[in-house]
Amino acid sequence: MLLSVENLRVSYGTIRALHSISFQINEGEIVCIIGANGAGKSTTLRAISRLVPVEPGTKMMFMGQDLLQYSADKVVSKHGISHVPEGRRLFGNLTIMENLRLATFARKDSETIDQDLHRVFSIFPRLGERKTQKAGTLSGGEQQMLAIGRAFMSGRKIMLLDEPSMGLAPLLMMSVFEALKELNLEGTTILLVEQNARMALQFAQRGYVLENGSMVLEGSSEALLTNPEVKQAYLGG
Repeated sequence: MLLSVENLRVSYGTIRALHSISFQINEGEIVCIIGANGAGKSTTLRAISRLVPVEPGTKMMFMGQDLLQYSADKVVSKHGISHVPEGRRLFGNLTIMENLRLATFARKDSETIDQDLHRVFSIFPRLGERKTQKAGTLSGGEQQMLAIGRAFMSGRKIMLLDEPSMGLAPLLMMSVFEALKELNLEGTTILLVEQNARMALQFAQRGYVLENGSMVLEGSSEALLTNPEVKQAYLGG
């Protein structure tokens, strides 16, 4: 097992965002968490990345090590957990190449960085064509490609993706998901949170349903796609 989360609880002041949720990710899997806006999906990823504090009783293990013992920067540099946040959070005044290079600041394998840059540009040719263009001037789809490329450059045992389809035209969205599948086939485990439930379940092998901070369903993507409750709540009946 790659990642195990047990009794994850997170609060913002007096508001409980996550109510003792538990889930597991095996190495090489693509797993999605679906749910309505405000269900706690983004908070779940931020907790794994150690960007928000968790409450006592929470357990998070990654490759047999306690994630709660590590700060957010060490989660990336020591464990290879990369996070593509909602809204991409790129450095808009820096170029594509500068954003990608900056993601490698903690890497010790300097000899393979150029190889990884070449791989990013082979997966996303548009980025290769615009290496010197500032990130803030890219289209939404190109920015999402850069955000994924940056995560690839920082460490990729597991990639946490927060709403990667948001704001993308259908063709660009399909292009991004195809690239993610390619990365997964090369060994990157993916945990995806999405409001676009149909797309997420068609992309992933397994899924969890999060409602109001609680896990209410889990199963294979095929089972969830045909589940009457999921169909009515998230798939338009």
